[in-house]
Amino acid sequence: MRVSVLARYKILPDLAGPSFLPLGLFARLPLAMLTLGTLTLVSVVSGSYALGGFAAGAVGIGSAMGAPVLGALADRVGQPRVLLAAAALNTAAILAVVLTSFPSGGLAAASSVPVVAAALASGLTTPQVGPFARAHWMGLTEGRTLRALELDAALSYEGTADEVTFVLGPALVGVLGAALAPWVPLAVAAALTLTLVTAFALHPTAAAVRPVARRDLAPVRPREWAVVLVPVAGMLAMGTFFGGTQAALTAFSGEHGVPELGGLLYAAMGLTSAVAALSVAAWPQRFRLPARWLACALTMLAFSLTLFAPDGVAPMAAALLLTGIPVGPIMVTVFGIGGRLAPAGRTSTVMTALASGIVAGTALGSAIGGHLAQSGGSVAAFATPVGAAAVLAALGGAVAVMRRR
Repeated sequence: MRVSVLARYKILPDLAGPSFLPLGLFARLPLAMLTLGTLTLVSVVSGSYALGGFAAGAVGIGSAMGAPVLGALADRVGQPRVLLAAAALNTAAILAVVLTSFPSGGLAAASSVPVVAAALASGLTTPQVGPFARAHWMGLTEGRTLRALELDAALSYEGTADEVTFVLGPALVGVLGAALAPWVPLAVAAALTLTLVTAFALHPTAAAVRPVARRDLAPVRPREWAVVLVPVAGMLAMGTFFGGTQAALTAFSGEHGVPELGGLLYAAMGLTSAVAALSVAAWPQRFRLPARWLACALTMLAFSLTLFAPDGVAPMAAALLLTGIPVGPIMVTVFGIGGRLAPAGRTSTVMTALASGIVAGTALGSAIGGHLAQSGGSVAAFATPVGAAAVLAALGGAVAVMRRR
């Protein structure tokens, strides 16, 4: 049965209700603000970029560690209870980051431990709206005749929502911090968490993801978990691509005398990535997920090689627009594969593990890319995203082989 792309997207508000799409979009905005907001506040108040980076890194580490735990809890006791608790705890942790940044007499060396601890806590308790929303769609489309088509459209939308918020969030931090005060972005993130995440937790679609008590779960064989680890490794490589690109662009913009443009250059890749993610719903069903993974990864590898060529800001922006085209589709594809491979009763666990892979990979890519940039400049640093794309292509090949077997 042939269904138009517009019809596939039109069914989404009918399935989930018209409020779910904007709510799921903006409820993940605080996560997109948290890392940069922490980096900005701590760096400005302390006068130490090292401490700011350490605190921001603690947010990322905490999120990577906490996400699978929250996902596993959601599979056992239900998403609403986990999200409501996470929203309250995360709001308190974000406010703690603000308060520990302003001890009496300014931020001294002795107070670095509290602010980093608060940053770690804010990462650990971050509500996993994006992965949980994908789990909603898995449940809402279960058993439907056109499930494959509808799920493609839903995951395409979620991929675009991720890209939009991770462009909008840092921009909002910059505007609020510059116009008002460096603590305002985190205060806004705390308010959004308390209100929007609570509303998301109480949305009726949460009933589509039914918790399963541990005693009622079928045992999972090690081989099943090993298969799930492949898409998780793919997201780790994807995050490494992101982190390495960010580090390389920071060095590139500094080398060209416009260090403040690094973030805007990176946003160019997010723009085409978001648009391309929406296109996945139009791809034919005979173009199977493993083949999509391999094709997109090989394309990403080829396009990322263009990042070595530009000698100015405008050519680099053009190369990034090109490189972003396969990024959104491959993220949609890997999330789709992960959701289909998730053992029964463990969808939220797998979705949050995939999200953790991105976070951990971003930290890894930033570290590798930063080291290469320090020793060899931006050209050396761009080897990081190219290498990550190569790993992603190898994993795509492995998935294709696994499917044939």
